[in-house]
Amino acid sequence: MKTYKYILLTLTILVLGSCEKDLNLLNPNSQTTDTYWLTEQHALEGVNAIYNSFLIDGYYMRMTPGLTDGRGDDFTGDSPWLDLVQVGQFVLMPTSGPIEWAWSAYYQAVYRSNQVLARVPEIEMDSKVKERCLGQAAFLRAIAYFHLKTNFQKVPLVLTPAQTQEDYYAPTATEQEIWDQIVADLKFAQSNLPVDYNNVSGADQGQVGRATKGAATAFLGKAYLYMKQWDLSATEFKKLIDGPLSGYSLMANYRDNFSPHTENNAESIFEVQFATPDEVGGTVKNYGGEPSSAWMQVSSVGHTYAMDGFGYSDFLPTRWIYEEYKEEKTVDGGLDPRLLATIASYEPTENSTTVYAGVPWPHAETAIYPRKYTHDGLGFESESQGSVELSEINYRLMRYADVLLMYAEALNELDRTQEAYPYIQMVRDRAKLPDLADVKPNMNKQQMRDQLGHERALEFAIESIRIHDIVRWGWLYDDAKLSILKSHDPDFNTWTPGKEYLPIPQTELDVNPNLEPNSAN
Repeated sequence: MKTYKYILLTLTILVLGSCEKDLNLLNPNSQTTDTYWLTEQHALEGVNAIYNSFLIDGYYMRMTPGLTDGRGDDFTGDSPWLDLVQVGQFVLMPTSGPIEWAWSAYYQAVYRSNQVLARVPEIEMDSKVKERCLGQAAFLRAIAYFHLKTNFQKVPLVLTPAQTQEDYYAPTATEQEIWDQIVADLKFAQSNLPVDYNNVSGADQGQVGRATKGAATAFLGKAYLYMKQWDLSATEFKKLIDGPLSGYSLMANYRDNFSPHTENNAESIFEVQFATPDEVGGTVKNYGGEPSSAWMQVSSVGHTYAMDGFGYSDFLPTRWIYEEYKEEKTVDGGLDPRLLATIASYEPTENSTTVYAGVPWPHAETAIYPRKYTHDGLGFESESQGSVELSEINYRLMRYADVLLMYAEALNELDRTQEAYPYIQMVRDRAKLPDLADVKPNMNKQQMRDQLGHERALEFAIESIRIHDIVRWGWLYDDAKLSILKSHDPDFNTWTPGKEYLPIPQTELDVNPNLEPNSAN
């Protein structure tokens, strides 16, 4: 059930002038910084506006998953929209609309976060509510910059609202400066956010979907992991596993992590909240542009990924990831249950011969399609309630399973390989896979690295994660690993050094003389 509705809010500054000194033009239908940022309600609405940025097309409505999944070796483009094919082939041009939308969405979240962080400290309001507002703004800015860093490599670091014309032409920051800011924001968020909102006092009391101390801790650990600061990473993850924030657990049913019926569950640490118009209203799709109270809060991911006849089928799972799920049988001799939660395939031995609400398998028996983040197999007759791009399924940005496997990775990199086994096994146990300590005992560091590559591929396929793992592990610059990637997905045959990132949009390079192209331009 949806318990938190994002409030659509436009934060604008209107500067109106006239040649007549005594003429004062104010639009009564628009608010300025002089008439806004005065009350606690304004602060809360300002924070809600940041969350709203995560709902537009460039962010998690569609393009962030599409542009990220499409570059992994578990997914390949199958669309008449060439951008969605070219992104997986690492040949997407800087004039691509989807990358412009993603860039714009991330910086919209940054802009709105900066407004809150600059204006809210001066508002007279409840101190605890103020702390939570500032903590959420810092967290959401960190997530936006995490997306900018991992997708665009190096970008401008904008931390305050623009005051002069020159402020709109921020220079490109170093990669280390971006990481340092992400860490600083997450540390601030960690100190100012509650464990949950059940026992807080204020208008946000009891609201599900807001950033928490656990979310800040998980992403802080992830940032350290990407920076290869293994000891710091392990420290943060341990807080979530058996420390002061150890309230999370794995769901017994893997598919519960991608169902609209079991959102914000025990495994979910942070997710983007979507909803149907029946739940929260709205008559206009939330693609982007000027926000409106008529906006819906729907996701397009389901319709974009859904199989032919039910959606656009813009992407397909690779044959490699399908076969990877079949590499190891469960303890009772069956298929890894994550296979049919992730991929729609014809599996008569597993009683998987229908799609959606009992429709007989409508494709060639060898065909495979995405199932994760679609409504297939969840009792629905169609993907979008008979319409298009109308999904209410929340997008999970951080799951407890990821914390466990990232902790295992950090332990392995700290030469504590044997200690990593139990945390990997917790994830394997849910999939009913044999004890890894029995199947592959006493692995060395490199063997465990390879094993984690396999484990993470199966657990997080089609979750906007795989390409970032491939990049941070350096596989593209390792001849043996690159050869393996090419065998997994022919799209990697057209990869050239530096093209693992999305190019900086040409429109941005054209208007900002201080913006540097990245390695993909």
